[in-house]
Amino acid sequence: MRISAKADYAVRAAAELAGGEEAPMPAEALARAAGVPHRFLEGILSDLRRDGIVTSRRGAGGGHQLARPAEEVTLADVIRAVDGPLVFVRDERPGEIAYQGAAAALPQVWVALRANVRAVLEQVTLADLAAGEVPSIVRELTADEDAWRSP
Repeated sequence: MRISAKADYAVRAAAELAGGEEAPMPAEALARAAGVPHRFLEGILSDLRRDGIVTSRRGAGGGHQLARPAEEVTLADVIRAVDGPLVFVRDERPGEIAYQGAAAALPQVWVALRANVRAVLEQVTLADLAAGEVPSIVRELTADEDAWRSP
């Protein structure tokens, strides 16, 4: 699985909104706080608005804020809003693929991968990130030193 720059930026920006003040945050300030290019962030914010994750207000005192409490927005929600399905194979959902021959069981592997990705990303909320905490499932998976190494 590969996390796109767009998904990474979206999660970082949404986490800043979760950890910031309740007042709307201008896009320029949000871009600086999240370390995200402002021009790229505008498109991301549009995607997040479309999916009901953020709202925006124009004018003086305007900006962006979360549309729902941070405890109700998962990383999976944010990533799906900007990138679509969490795991897909050749632009298809894993459960919709069929192979023949020696690879016939491969869709089970792809579905299991999706289930594990979801098990993590659907448990971590923006509130968790803003608080600097992650759920036990993430702590357990990262406790193994091998998890930090790339083979």
